[in-house]
Amino acid sequence: MRYASRLPLRNSIVTDSDDSSHAGRPAPRSLTELFVTFTLLALQGFGGVLAVAHRSLVEQKRWLTREEFVELLSLSQLLPGANIVNMSLIVGDRSFGWRGALAALSGMMLVPLVVMLSLVAVYNHFSDHSAVAGALRGMAAVAAGLTLGMGLKLAASLRGNPLGWVLAAALGVATFVLIAVVRAPLMWVVPGLGLIGWALARWRLARREGA
Repeated sequence: MRYASRLPLRNSIVTDSDDSSHAGRPAPRSLTELFVTFTLLALQGFGGVLAVAHRSLVEQKRWLTREEFVELLSLSQLLPGANIVNMSLIVGDRSFGWRGALAALSGMMLVPLVVMLSLVAVYNHFSDHSAVAGALRGMAAVAAGLTLGMGLKLAASLRGNPLGWVLAAALGVATFVLIAVVRAPLMWVVPGLGLIGWALARWRLARREGA
């Protein structure tokens, strides 16, 4: 039994009446495809997998729309654990239930774990070389650029957001200032600004319904 409509994200309501929104949507054909897809995502994610995940899941595979990716990312950030790991669990569960979640999670963790342990051994041996330190700084710059590029792509999905461009941008700037400048703990920034954003969204939706 497939679970393609198990988690419709448009209104964050779990129902079976939204099957039409997923009709004709490409979906994982097998557990093997889920495992291989998320393995390749993890192996390409130098400094972070989100940028690669967006390109693969939204632009190439088209398993998710841009709006669904943003909503899944928001949900994954609120849950304990790494964002992309949480996202892999949700995407796998939508397609094949717990088996899909396990296959996607295994893809994210199994092969990358072996590679990571090997790289740690190599790094411990060559960490004193200036070329290694320079390569790591270059990879960090590339990772930052990929994350920035993904953020700019996802900004287009704010058109349908009830907050609108101004409030959404204000929350984004506030998040950057609190984390990068003030150095506030993430465990306070996320629930604090998250609750403010939720309250503002509910207020805007109530005004729209009452108009």
